[in-house]
Amino acid sequence: MLMDKWNFDQSPNTAAITTKQVLEEGYPILKVVHYEDDHSWGFFCGTTNNTEDGRVISMQEALNIDSSINDISDLSPGMEAYRELKDSVWKIQKA
Repeated sequence: MLMDKWNFDQSPNTAAITTKQVLEEGYPILKVVHYEDDHSWGFFCGTTNNTEDGRVISMQEALNIDSSINDISDLSPGMEAYRELKDSVWKIQKA
């Protein structure tokens, strides 16, 4: 998916963090973190915290996996969004 307007504060080719479950196993993105220290992003399934499950993708690849993350592209650094199911409404809280 290529969008006419890019809404995130990082460019489409900027690295982001995800999990093998999201990238390789099709798990839904249920938690998004916008890190305060370096303004990077993480897109997680919420099923693992194991370092060995971590994967690096581009911001564009994360959007290609789940276009609904565009709904929270204005998430401020230091905040996170989460939801219970892929079609649930995002809830915002301090990371």
